[in-house]
Amino acid sequence: MASITTSSVFFPVSCSLKQNQVSNLKMVSLSFTGNSFPSLRLQPSRFRVACAAKPETVEKVCEIVRKQLALPADSAVTGESKFASLGADSLDTVEIVMGLEEEFGISVEEESAQTITTVQEAADMIENLKAKKA
Repeated sequence: MASITTSSVFFPVSCSLKQNQVSNLKMVSLSFTGNSFPSLRLQPSRFRVACAAKPETVEKVCEIVRKQLALPADSAVTGESKFASLGADSLDTVEIVMGLEEEFGISVEEESAQTITTVQEAADMIENLKAKKA
Protein backbone atom coordinates (compact mmCIF):
# COMPACT_ATOMS: atom_id res chain seq x y z
CA MET A 1 0.00 0.00 0.00
CA ALA A 2 1.33 3.48 -0.81
CA SER A 3 0.22 6.83 0.51
CA ILE A 4 0.89 10.29 -0.85
CA THR A 5 0.95 13.29 1.44
CA THR A 6 1.11 16.93 0.40
CA SER A 7 -0.74 20.18 1.07
CA SER A 8 -3.94 20.78 -0.85
CA VAL A 9 -4.30 23.09 -3.80
CA PHE A 10 -7.75 24.05 -5.07
CA PHE A 11 -8.27 24.95 -8.70
CA PRO A 12 -11.68 26.28 -9.77
CA VAL A 13 -11.21 24.33 -12.99
CA SER A 14 -10.89 20.64 -13.67
CA CYS A 15 -7.62 18.90 -14.40
CA SER A 16 -6.75 15.24 -14.49
CA LEU A 17 -3.71 13.10 -13.85
CA LYS A 18 -3.77 9.51 -14.95
CA GLN A 19 -2.77 6.92 -12.36
CA ASN A 20 0.24 5.68 -14.35
CA GLN A 21 1.65 9.20 -14.69
CA VAL A 22 2.65 9.49 -11.01
CA SER A 23 5.88 7.44 -11.30
CA ASN A 24 9.03 9.62 -11.38
CA LEU A 25 6.93 12.77 -11.25
CA LYS A 26 9.19 15.80 -11.62
CA MET A 27 6.92 18.40 -13.18
CA VAL A 28 3.19 18.82 -13.66
CA SER A 29 1.81 20.75 -16.58
CA LEU A 30 -1.69 22.16 -16.33
CA SER A 31 -3.77 23.51 -19.16
CA PHE A 32 -6.79 25.71 -18.66
CA THR A 33 -9.70 26.43 -20.94
CA GLY A 34 -12.19 29.23 -20.57
CA ASN A 35 -12.17 32.98 -20.47
CA SER A 36 -9.60 33.55 -17.76
CA PHE A 37 -6.50 32.07 -16.21
CA PRO A 38 -6.96 31.52 -12.48
CA SER A 39 -4.72 33.34 -10.04
CA LEU A 40 -2.40 30.85 -8.35
CA ARG A 41 -0.82 31.25 -4.96
CA LEU A 42 1.14 28.15 -4.07
CA GLN A 43 2.85 27.64 -0.77
CA PRO A 44 6.03 25.55 -0.75
CA SER A 45 5.09 22.04 0.28
CA ARG A 46 6.70 18.75 1.03
CA PHE A 47 5.75 15.80 -1.13
CA ARG A 48 6.19 12.39 0.46
CA VAL A 49 5.46 8.90 -0.77
CA ALA A 50 5.61 6.17 1.84
CA CYS A 51 5.03 2.46 1.65
CA ALA A 52 3.09 1.63 4.76
CA ALA A 53 3.76 -1.55 6.71
CA LYS A 54 0.96 -3.78 7.90
CA PRO A 55 -0.90 -2.36 10.93
CA GLU A 56 -0.03 -5.42 13.01
CA THR A 57 3.68 -4.86 12.29
CA VAL A 58 3.43 -1.21 13.35
CA GLU A 59 1.60 -2.23 16.54
CA LYS A 60 4.22 -4.87 17.38
CA VAL A 61 6.99 -2.30 16.86
CA CYS A 62 5.09 0.08 19.18
CA GLU A 63 4.98 -2.63 21.85
CA ILE A 64 8.71 -3.30 21.52
CA VAL A 65 9.51 0.43 21.72
CA ARG A 66 7.34 0.78 24.85
CA LYS A 67 9.10 -2.20 26.44
CA GLN A 68 12.64 -1.08 25.55
CA LEU A 69 12.03 2.47 26.77
CA ALA A 70 10.04 1.33 29.85
CA LEU A 71 7.05 3.45 28.81
CA PRO A 72 3.62 2.93 30.40
CA ALA A 73 1.28 0.66 28.42
CA ASP A 74 -1.12 3.57 27.85
CA SER A 75 1.57 5.91 26.47
CA ALA A 76 0.86 7.28 23.00
CA VAL A 77 3.25 5.51 20.65
CA THR A 78 2.18 5.58 16.98
CA GLY A 79 3.80 5.07 13.59
CA GLU A 80 4.71 8.76 13.52
CA SER A 81 6.43 8.63 16.92
CA LYS A 82 10.10 9.57 16.77
CA PHE A 83 12.41 7.59 19.01
CA ALA A 84 14.15 10.77 20.19
CA SER A 85 10.86 12.44 21.16
CA LEU A 86 10.02 9.32 23.22
CA GLY A 87 13.26 9.84 25.16
CA ALA A 88 15.47 7.32 23.34
CA ASP A 89 19.19 7.96 23.07
CA SER A 90 21.54 6.15 20.68
CA LEU A 91 21.97 3.17 23.02
CA ASP A 92 18.18 2.86 23.37
CA THR A 93 17.86 2.86 19.59
CA VAL A 94 20.39 0.04 19.31
CA GLU A 95 18.43 -1.94 21.92
CA ILE A 96 15.18 -1.29 20.03
CA VAL A 97 16.74 -2.60 16.81
CA MET A 98 18.04 -5.67 18.64
CA GLY A 99 14.56 -6.30 20.03
CA LEU A 100 13.09 -6.00 16.54
CA GLU A 101 15.67 -8.43 15.14
CA GLU A 102 14.82 -10.98 17.85
CA GLU A 103 11.04 -10.58 17.55
CA PHE A 104 10.83 -10.70 13.76
CA GLY A 105 13.74 -13.08 13.05
CA ILE A 106 15.57 -10.56 10.88
CA SER A 107 19.07 -9.13 10.70
CA VAL A 108 19.41 -5.36 10.31
CA GLU A 109 22.58 -3.95 8.77
CA GLU A 110 24.28 -1.25 10.82
CA GLU A 111 23.82 1.34 8.04
CA SER A 112 20.07 0.68 7.94
CA ALA A 113 19.79 0.74 11.74
CA GLN A 114 21.33 4.22 11.89
CA THR A 115 18.72 5.69 9.54
CA ILE A 116 15.68 4.55 11.53
CA THR A 117 14.16 7.46 13.47
CA THR A 118 10.45 6.60 13.72
CA VAL A 119 8.26 3.61 14.50
CA GLN A 120 6.90 3.68 10.92
CA GLU A 121 10.40 3.60 9.42
CA ALA A 122 11.23 0.59 11.59
CA ALA A 123 8.02 -1.20 10.57
CA ASP A 124 8.63 -0.45 6.87
CA MET A 125 12.19 -1.76 7.16
CA ILE A 126 10.91 -4.97 8.79
CA GLU A 127 8.39 -5.52 5.99
CA ASN A 128 11.11 -4.99 3.37
CA LEU A 129 13.52 -7.39 5.09
CA LYS A 130 10.80 -10.03 5.52
CA ALA A 131 9.88 -9.71 1.82
CA LYS A 132 13.53 -10.16 0.77
CA LYS A 133 13.88 -13.14 3.10
CA ALA A 134 10.83 -14.90 1.62
